[in-house]
Amino acid sequence: MRSKRTSSTAIKILLLSILTLWLSAGLAFSGEAVGKVTHLSGPLLAKKSDGATRFLTRDSTVEAGDALTTEKRTYARIKFIDSSEVTLKPGTLFKIENFAYDEKNPKNDRAVMDLVKGGLRSVTGKIGKRGNQDAYEMKTKTATIGIRGTIYGATFCQGNECGTLPTGLYVDVVDGKIVVSNQAGTQLFTGGQFGFVPSPVTPPVVLPKNPGASFTPPPAITAPATQQKGEQAAATTTKAVDCEVR
Repeated sequence: MRSKRTSSTAIKILLLSILTLWLSAGLAFSGEAVGKVTHLSGPLLAKKSDGATRFLTRDSTVEAGDALTTEKRTYARIKFIDSSEVTLKPGTLFKIENFAYDEKNPKNDRAVMDLVKGGLRSVTGKIGKRGNQDAYEMKTKTATIGIRGTIYGATFCQGNECGTLPTGLYVDVVDGKIVVSNQAGTQLFTGGQFGFVPSPVTPPVVLPKNPGASFTPPPAITAPATQQKGEQAAATTTKAVDCEVR
């Protein structure tokens, strides 16, 4: 009888130790809040891997594992727990695959995201600026973007989504540097440069001028969060809540 109790106690201690290690590492698993919506101009949906979908509003939290979709006229600005920001353009599908940030343990930083379609503008936070500079990855269908302390834009064009522009990934750097890589090669882009990656087997190239794929969010999305809160408060007296659909 004693041996069974001893074994049960040992298992509990082991499980508790594993849980403690996970928490101390600051890992963000699926379901944990890693940021929130600070600006929003229309419908924004978050979908889990199990198919559960919820409609987000301003101040809604976003979680590791969320796939965010903006509708045709929706711009959404997300601020993450490391102070980074991402602004999504209309018609975008953006996945937060993994997000880990622990102020006291830079070596555990990790941000892996996936721009499946559409476009975004990104402002670097602490992940990628401290500890491992390769802790940040923005995946796309044709290449992966790494950062070096950056403000950059990325748009994946396909079909007629960008007018007559060829299908592929278009990038532009406002400040800092990005490293764009795929199986065909790696290219560094610096402030003021534009780039294009047509396929995963074609190396990234620097373009001589702006191809016109980048986007500029409207003033309401670029304004300070407090200003948009005031505007929305004046427009409505009811506060929207997250709605989950299964």
